[in-house]
Amino acid sequence: MTYLNKQLQIIYLKLILSYKKTLCNFNATLSTLTHSPPVPQVPSATMPVSLLWAVDVYGRVYSLSTAGQQWEQCRDAQMEFKRVTAAQQCCWGIACDNNIYLNVHASDLPVRYQEETYENQRWNPVDGFSDRLLPSDRWQLSDVTGLQHQPLDNFRLPSSSWEWEGDWYVDENFEGEPTEKEGWSYAIDFPATYTKDKKWNSCVRRRRWLRYRRYKAMDTWAKIPSQQTTLPDPFSDISCGGWEINEEPRGRLSLWAVSLQGKVWFRRGVNSHNPCGSGWISMVGEMIMINVGLNDQVLAIGSEDRAVYFRQGVTSSELSGKTWKVISVPRDGDRSHSSASAHSLQSAGCYFCGEVRAQSLVSDVESDTEKGSTDGASCIITSSSPESFVDAPTEHSDQPIETPKSRIPKVTSDSFISELVSDRGPGKTSREVRSAGPAVLEEETIPLEGEVKAPDVGVSLSPSQSVGPLDPQWSNVDLEEAQGQQAQTGAVVDTADTSSLSSVATFTLAMEDPYGVDEHPMWAWVSGGGCSVDSHTQLNWFNCSMNTSSMVQSVQSMSLSVTPAQTAAWRKQIFEQLSERTKREMDNFRHYEQAIEQSVWVKKGTMQWWRDWKPHKWIDVHFALEQFSGPEGNKDGILFIYYNFYEEKKYLHAFVNEVTILVPVLNDSKHSFAIYTPERTKQRWPIRLSAATELEMHDWLALLSVSCCDSRGIQGPPSKQAIWSITCKGDIFVSEPSLSLEAMPYPTPCDQMFWRQVGGHLRVVECNSIGIVWGIGYDHTAWVYTGGYGGGFFQGLASSTDNIYTQVDVKNVYIYENQRWNPVTGYTNRGLPTDRYMWSDASGLHECTKTNMKPPSPHWTWVSDWTIDYSVSGGTDKEGWQYAADFPASYHGHKTMKDFVRRRRWARKCKLTTTGPWQEVPPIPLSDVTILPCAAQSSVDVVPLWAISNKGDVLCRLGVTALTPAGSSWLHVGTDQPFKSISIGAASQVWAIARDGSAFYRGSVSSQSPAGDCWYHIPSPSKQKLKQVSVGRTSVYTVDENGNLWYRQGVTPSYPQGSSWEHISNNVRKVSAGPLDQVWIIADKVQGSHSLSCGTVCHRLGVQPLEPKGQSWDYGIGGGWDHITVRGNSMEPPRVHLPSLTERTPLPVRNTEINSSAVGC
Repeated sequence: MTYLNKQLQIIYLKLILSYKKTLCNFNATLSTLTHSPPVPQVPSATMPVSLLWAVDVYGRVYSLSTAGQQWEQCRDAQMEFKRVTAAQQCCWGIACDNNIYLNVHASDLPVRYQEETYENQRWNPVDGFSDRLLPSDRWQLSDVTGLQHQPLDNFRLPSSSWEWEGDWYVDENFEGEPTEKEGWSYAIDFPATYTKDKKWNSCVRRRRWLRYRRYKAMDTWAKIPSQQTTLPDPFSDISCGGWEINEEPRGRLSLWAVSLQGKVWFRRGVNSHNPCGSGWISMVGEMIMINVGLNDQVLAIGSEDRAVYFRQGVTSSELSGKTWKVISVPRDGDRSHSSASAHSLQSAGCYFCGEVRAQSLVSDVESDTEKGSTDGASCIITSSSPESFVDAPTEHSDQPIETPKSRIPKVTSDSFISELVSDRGPGKTSREVRSAGPAVLEEETIPLEGEVKAPDVGVSLSPSQSVGPLDPQWSNVDLEEAQGQQAQTGAVVDTADTSSLSSVATFTLAMEDPYGVDEHPMWAWVSGGGCSVDSHTQLNWFNCSMNTSSMVQSVQSMSLSVTPAQTAAWRKQIFEQLSERTKREMDNFRHYEQAIEQSVWVKKGTMQWWRDWKPHKWIDVHFALEQFSGPEGNKDGILFIYYNFYEEKKYLHAFVNEVTILVPVLNDSKHSFAIYTPERTKQRWPIRLSAATELEMHDWLALLSVSCCDSRGIQGPPSKQAIWSITCKGDIFVSEPSLSLEAMPYPTPCDQMFWRQVGGHLRVVECNSIGIVWGIGYDHTAWVYTGGYGGGFFQGLASSTDNIYTQVDVKNVYIYENQRWNPVTGYTNRGLPTDRYMWSDASGLHECTKTNMKPPSPHWTWVSDWTIDYSVSGGTDKEGWQYAADFPASYHGHKTMKDFVRRRRWARKCKLTTTGPWQEVPPIPLSDVTILPCAAQSSVDVVPLWAISNKGDVLCRLGVTALTPAGSSWLHVGTDQPFKSISIGAASQVWAIARDGSAFYRGSVSSQSPAGDCWYHIPSPSKQKLKQVSVGRTSVYTVDENGNLWYRQGVTPSYPQGSSWEHISNNVRKVSAGPLDQVWIIADKVQGSHSLSCGTVCHRLGVQPLEPKGQSWDYGIGGGWDHITVRGNSMEPPRVHLPSLTERTPLPVRNTEINSSAVGC
């Protein structure tokens, strides 16, 4: 009966699936016949491809791609594995030889590690500079501190997985400037401040030697070399994580392992530059398993008490933590001897590992013996080969019994693979394999009285199995079981109840299963640490690809047989009938007059308004939006703010068609937003309103945004020519440029541009005129624009229904701990009355403590604790302190006799989750990106796109087109030092800025050679360090760290490097040069009639071919802006022909600066 019921269930499920599929085909056919063909859309970027790793019971490692539909075996030198733990960029595993192996995924960006050493020399009157140093000096070849001896021939490759890229060479750059003689930098003594120029008192000098090594063992299992002293016992468990820990760069991993004797080990130095790590560190405590989370969570199970432990003190500066703390909480009920409890332990078995104690095994055997008659499913699996469960026939005895369902043998995960394959010779089949170790149940099992023994199958049946049908059971692949204890008891061990906490649950195999092991692998371990699945993307894993012939025939028999000719005729007939009906109904009511010529509706609410006059404060007001539509369908509206002034009722109004931007201003205490008009933009004083709740504020913002777009006739996604900008809070805005925006001599004023918000959160955005838009988040994640609009708080008609995805961004919040020195107690938090707060922001003007510091806005949530930040400009000491003579001053990382104050920076990570038309481009984090600014009618098929990773590597994206804006792969471009800014011009001229402030030009970049051939060093302006570059059609602009804007003179097609730098303006934060050589900047310290604003969008006026530097600045929206790009606006402005020069009307002086030396101030 059990077998027949099983078959009936299978047939019933197949009929249901067949019916559902037929119904879907029928609906799709109707949809095709009754609807017009869909408009082709630009395909959006696909979900990042990642891998799910698993190990079967034979130790074979498989990977399943999120873009694939089948498991792919890792074929590597006949190796069998017991454990795997995966990250996004690599996978670790424990093989059957008890060694740890690493598989690094191949990527477009090579894994390179920079080795460096410093050559030190001292001057003496006889030899000049030589390697004859004083006894108290540092080594002749040392590290940067001079404390470690590092000769060139002492550097060795860590393992055979590495190879040298080249020989040692001298770094001839010093802080962005080329050195005069062989890379030497000079100083008075060791250690001191070095300069590239030799002075009369320069008594010592040094230079840096560099050599790169490359990791070559990609997509293969490489053995991790052991330490100088062999480890005491082999490993039994391994886990990696920690790639989202606070302040850790992407690529840093936290790897933990446990040995067979319970010893805990931590692998130090594992990162993207050195994926193998540098060595093992022994930890205190004995554990049987360990698990590492994404952040700083390290959990383990104790070897003695089997309690769950948490590792305390894991921070970015101390990844190994400090101590173990037991998690002691009550359980939801004590049902350890019930069947439900046993199955719960089996379900959670994949989270535990280790050995089963002898006493616990005896107690389990006894309890199983007592209840063997009631479970009805007790059996002992004695075969060591799973294939025998399917193929081997069962002998029939005299007693009528039901055919038992086969089970997976109980084997240990530490030894089962080696036991299974140790006796597997070339001439042996899997049926001939027998267990030889004590950890696996032997095949020769003495049957109990009343049992039926099947020698070929190796299954011992208890009498209770003949009673009633057999339900599907979960059997376990145990990590370790004691065979001796089971032999002493002589009892039948129930596989459902004798599993320890260290087991993996697998479903029983049916006797009628026609598939072999290769089609249905039996898994022993799985790791999803490197598998990232987007909730908006449909995986192909669950699509049934094994349809039976009966299902196919049933679908074919039930489907509609419609020919293409019939389809076309049917569609034409339906369209004709609909057209006739529409015409008939319209003619019947054509003689009626229009009922309503104009509609008006009003939305009212109570809000707070930041009043315009002093003293400025929030006052309660009534806010109303009155919107009306005319007979032609045009819409407009008016905003009213009703307030009381000395008991007199007054109001403030603004026309909707005059509103230029709506900016959300979220903080801890108010849910406010700002409304700008051209006049308010000139004053730098917007209308600022505050709602009672965040939801109410979002409702008003969405409503006002739709009203503003309706009044201007703007709908749908941004155009390809749109100008993109980002505020300092990460909000994204776009503006549709008019034809006269760059017209001469009367361009459209910059403060009259209308900006609308797009969902998402970014730090940098770049675009071009064929619709390719890339962005970079605060966590250096790259995003590509999908062609939608809306997202975030925009809902309904204000947002597109497709191409909207979830976006996550992470940033750090910093506070400073300040101390002053006094002769009695040294450095303390007791400062002078005139000092800054002892806990403050970077300026010291605002008090910021660990307790009162909140995330930037209610949208952000804390995801880590406060930790000391050691990556501060100027360096720190071992405790993170920076020293200076007084507040504020120039800080340095070492203490001197003149330093009376010190500070250190604390960081805390927060996360924001939103939605928008953006999709992630994995896997390399970026810090800058640039796209070729194409012409309006460009016919470029593949668009060059360059980027810089957060490590400073220069990358070139291949396969970027209008249909595939995300591209296909990265091409690494070699550099001698890390870069921080890059830009490509309309003629494929590539300029870049290194992290030391120097400029470089890439030669011979073309469509045939997209990466060019070499870098040319361009001297920086005198005593300035550059930080950003932007290249237009023929012009090159840069911004230095002091906010100065520079123009490169002498740039011609024959000499693209140019000749010299010319200063254009100051107080500049960012610059963007467009495809028409138009120049836009983000400026600081722009003076308005009410206030001084920082972060203002400014447009350069008077830019012409004969005057590429322009004449003056036109001020637009601001402040609070951080980034702008006009590289998509390639619309040629209309040319205005004036009668004569004498009749030209002078350009009215608006909010501009005619001289070219300063912006604002």
